Amino acid sequence: MTETITKPFAHALKKHGEVNQKLVVVTNDLTSSCEADLFAQAFPDRHISAGMAEQALMATLSGLSDEGLYPLYPSFAVFTTRRPYEQIALTIAYPAKKVRLFGFLPGLTTPGGVTHQAIDDLGLMTQLPNMTVVEAADATDMATILDAVKDIPGPVYARGLRGIVPTLFKEPLVVGQSRDVFPGEQVIILATGSMVEIAYNEINELKNDFPELGLICINTLKPFGDKKLFERLKKAKIVITYENHLISSGLAKATALYLAQNPGPRLVPIGIDDTFAHGGTQDYLFGYYGIGKNNLRNAIYQAFGKASPDSNSEKITSNGDILLNKSVAEGL
Repeated sequence: MTETITKPFAHALKKHGEVNQKLVVVTNDLTSSCEADLFAQAFPDRHISAGMAEQALMATLSGLSDEGLYPLYPSFAVFTTRRPYEQIALTIAYPAKKVRLFGFLPGLTTPGGVTHQAIDDLGLMTQLPNMTVVEAADATDMATILDAVKDIPGPVYARGLRGIVPTLFKEPLVVGQSRDVFPGEQVIILATGSMVEIAYNEINELKNDFPELGLICINTLKPFGDKKLFERLKKAKIVITYENHLISSGLAKATALYLAQNPGPRLVPIGIDDTFAHGGTQDYLFGYYGIGKNNLRNAIYQAFGKASPDSNSEKITSNGDILLNKSVAEGL
């Protein structure tokens, strides 16, 4: 069983505050929910609770940076990116301010429905000039991500994991470096964020049947890729991208842009199609929108030209209608 750590980011943020006296954390109404509570308790004079005013909050972050401080804003990903997007673009990205933005509960990991589901955050942030974009995959990433981004001169957006987080890696996150997880070369899965654990568990079960099945963890969406990753892509016949995000603007897009200029393997994207999502439990939503573990397993079997034991799609649909059931009700 995979080891887990509770609130690795909360402890890392407090520790970071102990060694960096210029670190200032600004929150909306989600200080505890986004694991800034330990920092706020330890350094109340360096914590600002700005309330539900995310657009104005971005201007505050920009101003703090102008004063030589090191501002960081953790919130739910949708409130970190979509709500204050113009202010991020013009007051943080355009002047290349050294600001750190953290987005928790990204994609379909929240049951809150369309208002809370940041299925587009990576796309929004990667298209901003000067912005570095990273995504944590496990507790080690969350414990080391602050060290990984501290010396980047411009703004950084990071997708984060909160609460009880699995430990998959021993080595710390390094911006711009992918991680080899399984060494297969014929079919390679590129996975980001929480999807890495799902991919890891599936491949662990299938590795004896498919020894040429590989897995690479992608931590950095922008800038995308590194020499080691590109060398592995050259040898592959099929690349499967696996993400909790819209296919059109996340990992699949970044991979497709690279392959368009460096033709090689066929790309099979697994992610959210061109749609808004509704509320429900995570397992239910992953199945409904085609990003669950069975969808990945089916894609693996198809990539090797074999029929999957779970050939029936995991999608839970009824002529495109959303039916009220227990899983949906839990999201209401």
